[in-house]
Amino acid sequence: MNRRSLYSELCSKRLVGQGRIRAHDDPQLFVCQLPALAPLLKRGVIHLSFHPSTPIRHPCAYNRQRNCTYTRFLRGVRLNVDQIPLLDAEYPVSVYPDGGQVESFQDTVSPTASASAIITGDSKVILKKFPDRVFQTVVTSPPYWSLRDYNIVGQIGLEMALPEFIQSLVEVFDEVRRTLKDDGCLWLNIGDSYTSGGRTWRAPDKKNPVRAMSVRPPTPEGLKPKDLIGVPWRLAFALQDAGWYLRADVIWNKPNCQPESVKDRPTRSHEYVFLLTKSEKYYYDHLAIRGINNRNLRTVWDINTQPYKEAHFATYPTRLVEPCIALTSKPGDLVLDPFFGSGTTGVAAAAMDRKFVGIELNPEYVEIAAKRLNGRVIDEFREVENSHAEH
Repeated sequence: MNRRSLYSELCSKRLVGQGRIRAHDDPQLFVCQLPALAPLLKRGVIHLSFHPSTPIRHPCAYNRQRNCTYTRFLRGVRLNVDQIPLLDAEYPVSVYPDGGQVESFQDTVSPTASASAIITGDSKVILKKFPDRVFQTVVTSPPYWSLRDYNIVGQIGLEMALPEFIQSLVEVFDEVRRTLKDDGCLWLNIGDSYTSGGRTWRAPDKKNPVRAMSVRPPTPEGLKPKDLIGVPWRLAFALQDAGWYLRADVIWNKPNCQPESVKDRPTRSHEYVFLLTKSEKYYYDHLAIRGINNRNLRTVWDINTQPYKEAHFATYPTRLVEPCIALTSKPGDLVLDPFFGSGTTGVAAAAMDRKFVGIELNPEYVEIAAKRLNGRVIDEFREVENSHAEH
């Protein structure tokens, strides 16, 4: 996170030059609303200043002076000039252009490893090269079924039968579950789609050309034209049957959703984010993110979509990833995204002092992610080739 992006983040939350945002007495609770800023507060990069405390009577404490809550209005945010270089520091990121050629990634996930990693390859194959119980939390969004053709061999999402798509993901998440710590969690974002009505193609869209598809899976058996398929819940139940604990279904509400031309149903403006766990008991810090009036976080999250201009495909916003990481991991933990795409999970993890491993099948997207993270790219295979050429 550089100075410009930090200032933009503060302005977007109305924290600069504003006194309209209330915070509880503990500044750390306030920053819980902005998890990416928590490490900066801890390291002294930013300082918060508040107006004097004002007693506010609790609604349930009518005529009871002793039961009052105290809130403070935020007065300003100040950058510590001496610590500003920390904001511009590059996060070390190792890039493996062909993960299939690497025998093991034991060193990548060792406690002494300083760099995060982006690995090119098939998640199901790459994850087999990781040891058991190394990742603390997983945040990911796999390809949606019958929605995009990414033009890459081995892609998930264009299986001709819906059960094949579900099974492909279950097999990937079997490996995710093996490499997840016993108290670890999985946050899974997945969207739904409608049956194709017998069409085996999709016409180009002037506003979104990548939606065009020369081939589309047929209508699943048992469904009718125009049926909502229910992919998210079919996948959630399949993972539950595979041994995962299904703990919550979060509704990602998109206030700025794309309009639809349909006239016979409401416009879709939400997606699901499922919280699944490996064990009955797991790490979950309910104080890391709080809802309105410091209440326990609810299951409907209002978060605008945030396109990334370098990507030719849909990306979920960092604001969706940040609470997932904050709730189920600690600074220094290792975060996994087996469908890394443009690297949003890595961006959020790095800003929150977590290391990450991102696995992506498409080399083009790996390049986008590496560029976006603005990290120190270490191409180990090219270094080996150069050393051989010198000798």
